Amino acid sequence: MSRGMKNIIAGTAGHIDHGKTALVRALTGINTDRLEEEKRRGITIDLGFAHLQVTAELRVGFIDVPGHERFVKNMLAGAGGIDLVLFVIAADESIKPQTREHFEICRMLGIRRGIVVLTKADLVDRDILELVRLEVEEFVADSFLEGSPIVPVSATTGEGIERLRTELIGVAEGVPQKDASRHLRLPIDRAFSMKGFGTVVTGTLVSGSIVQDQEVEIHPTGRRARVRGVQVYGHAAMKAMAGERTALNLADVYPAEIERGMTLAGAGLLHSTRTVDCVVDLLASAKPLKNGTPVHFHAGSAEIEAEIRLLDASALNPGANALARIVLNDPALLLPGDRFIIRKFSPVITIGGGVVLDNQGPRYRNRAAGAVRLKALKSMGSAEFVALLVRESGFGMGVPALIARTGLLASEIESISRGAGFVALRQPELWVIDAEWFAASVDGLVKELQRFHSENPLQPGIAKQDLRGRRLPGAPPFVLDALLAAAKQITVDGDIVRMAAHKLVLRDDEERARTAIEQAFEQAGLAVPSLAEALARSGVELKRARSILQILLREKKLVRVTDELVFHHSAIGTLKSLLTSHRAERFGVPAFKDWTGISRKYAIPLLEYLDRERITRRDGDERVVL
Repeated sequence: MSRGMKNIIAGTAGHIDHGKTALVRALTGINTDRLEEEKRRGITIDLGFAHLQVTAELRVGFIDVPGHERFVKNMLAGAGGIDLVLFVIAADESIKPQTREHFEICRMLGIRRGIVVLTKADLVDRDILELVRLEVEEFVADSFLEGSPIVPVSATTGEGIERLRTELIGVAEGVPQKDASRHLRLPIDRAFSMKGFGTVVTGTLVSGSIVQDQEVEIHPTGRRARVRGVQVYGHAAMKAMAGERTALNLADVYPAEIERGMTLAGAGLLHSTRTVDCVVDLLASAKPLKNGTPVHFHAGSAEIEAEIRLLDASALNPGANALARIVLNDPALLLPGDRFIIRKFSPVITIGGGVVLDNQGPRYRNRAAGAVRLKALKSMGSAEFVALLVRESGFGMGVPALIARTGLLASEIESISRGAGFVALRQPELWVIDAEWFAASVDGLVKELQRFHSENPLQPGIAKQDLRGRRLPGAPPFVLDALLAAAKQITVDGDIVRMAAHKLVLRDDEERARTAIEQAFEQAGLAVPSLAEALARSGVELKRARSILQILLREKKLVRVTDELVFHHSAIGTLKSLLTSHRAERFGVPAFKDWTGISRKYAIPLLEYLDRERITRRDGDERVVL
């Protein structure tokens, strides 16, 4: 199958019994009524599918959507993938209520191209047909269908079908091909079990591509599955591309785990959400929409109960639009730019729609703050949106998080990160930081260290982990490392961070205390005093005495054996020399006490220290000098 072929999805729309299914059958030879109830009642209840190879380079898939009011939600399940609409109006009935509702749904979903098809043209005379055509022209004026072809047809006699095919080619040429390079998204409109195959799902591949044996993720459950088989328009294929009607045989998942409204995506790439920041358009025919109104939210193939929280108005007037946050009762996979429809709870009618601006906006201080942010979002390009997100994050974002928030490709984020206003780190994956925040954070670290040195003059610096907790709580460690590397005035010694110019300068009383503490341990040999006792004899207050002790430990004048036992380095050196004369000997605690002349209080901690230093090795109740 040629991958250069253009795949277009055409949807039918219009009032019940205006001949949508018969039209698709006349064009394609395929009866899209697949349910017994549909065939018995003569109306389309659920989505029907057909396809037509119009030319060698153009294939059109048809989604035959229901026209009956009770089944509009099924129409919405298929409308999300439609590129152009065959807007069906029966010549013998003209414009009816569902004609208007379907028209508004198409407009709200951003469908930009279509053909008006006047069906049942054989049932009226030429004057009536002309009258209906004029009425239709007036109806579609100033809309996406203005200037579109209006084609009278009869599915019964075949009149106009060839002209419709010709017009279809012309309109399809102006439809941009769905982008197979984007992230995989397939809204599921059917899920069932097929004997010998197992779980099968179908949908219109709205973006990306999918191949056999690929791992996919089912949103919003997060369930992973493997694609066992791929079909495109009923034929087995190795790969399905954006714009194609696709059926997938999934392994590792049961049919009961999948239902219409879920979405397949690449494993681990995108996230479902319960919060959608958006622009909401209210139909001119609707009643004013109050803040907090519950609605049915339709996007892709999903229908979810939701609540609208208006941000820049207390109520939305008919024909107007507003910035809003929609809170969904159930999570859904949505990306900026996705369109949706809202329907009233009672009576269940379409009242508006909109476009997603952000799929996981921050908590707003108040509604006005939210409105300001969303107003800015409306006019932002991709680079500006990424800049906003990394600025709001504080310490930056990795590529996976940015993909989930924006829907951009990793290569696009990489390109954006090279622009002005960003600092790009690789740890090893790309991490994007706002340049202003980065510079301000470097200055903040310098000031933090200056303050620390002023308050703790006897300490060499602050532990890196403590510094991160003070200045960058929640940030990855590599962000602090990058900031420290950029701060020329700062030096990192192992885990200690200090100002490069910082030097320890002891006052006279502190020098005396240092000598007193060191001598207390040096003169004691291995029978050392307690820390509290030694520090109390220092002649300075306890806080400074502890700092001086830390200086002696860093200089390795003193050696810490346990939290409470500290020895002078000369005593430890003498002990090591003593043990050298007993190399390869086996000995127990009593012998060690005899050699050193110390009590068990000191012997046991010292032996454990010697084991850690690999000077001795414990073997049962004895030790061996290594």
